[in-house]
Amino acid sequence: MTPAPILMIHGGFCGGWTFDGFAAPFRAAGHQVVAPDLPGHAETAPREAALGLSMADYADAVVQQASSLAAPPILLGHSMGGLVSLMAAAKTPVAGVILLAPSAPWGVGGSSMEEAVSAVSLYALGPYWAQAIEPDYLSFRRYGVDRLEKPERRAIFERMRPESGRALFETLNWWLDPFMTTMIRPEAIAAPILAITGGRDVIHPPPTVRETAKRAGAQLQVMPEMSHWLIGEPGWRDVADLCLAWVSDIGAAAAAAQ
Repeated sequence: MTPAPILMIHGGFCGGWTFDGFAAPFRAAGHQVVAPDLPGHAETAPREAALGLSMADYADAVVQQASSLAAPPILLGHSMGGLVSLMAAAKTPVAGVILLAPSAPWGVGGSSMEEAVSAVSLYALGPYWAQAIEPDYLSFRRYGVDRLEKPERRAIFERMRPESGRALFETLNWWLDPFMTTMIRPEAIAAPILAITGGRDVIHPPPTVRETAKRAGAQLQVMPEMSHWLIGEPGWRDVADLCLAWVSDIGAAAAAAQ
């Protein structure tokens, strides 16, 4: 049986390049791995390329990419890409969904002071939902890649792109979004879901991810010593191995059911 293709969806301010290392074990196991840039996130794109884009635009791009593959893929999303993956999985056939430190969907409130600060701090920029927001190194260093050494942190940050303020608004201030853009309908996702969270993650801490998993009907795994950058910080190979074992299990279950 041919392994399912895996479509890896990056987080906010990033691009498909964030999976350059993380994808290697999946390819070694025989999976086709595709890690596209979401709209407006190509490294060669203008700095304003993401301006005005919605989380719905990101999800639609993933749906289009998934439909181009030979078989329904496993969607694997990190951070904001996890939420995008959930939204896309409700619109297209998938073999499974893996959420790595996912952003919370509409209706799931934060569980930490850091999440509350993130939700209101962008208002200092004015109507940020109408802007392309530049990445902030101090926040990224403190919360996103806190377990990496300085050269690695800097190398990642230098490749980051401005993020759509509209997408950030729809995610961080979902209760003010009249369109409820990031609402997910678990009944529309006819595939198993795995959520993985780092025990030291303060961007999307375990209690919040637990609520996201509950809302999505997902299995939850906690990596106690890990933080937010599950795709590249120390321990990332354990995360990849956990994902591969889960993918193997659901593949075996699907084969047995045929």
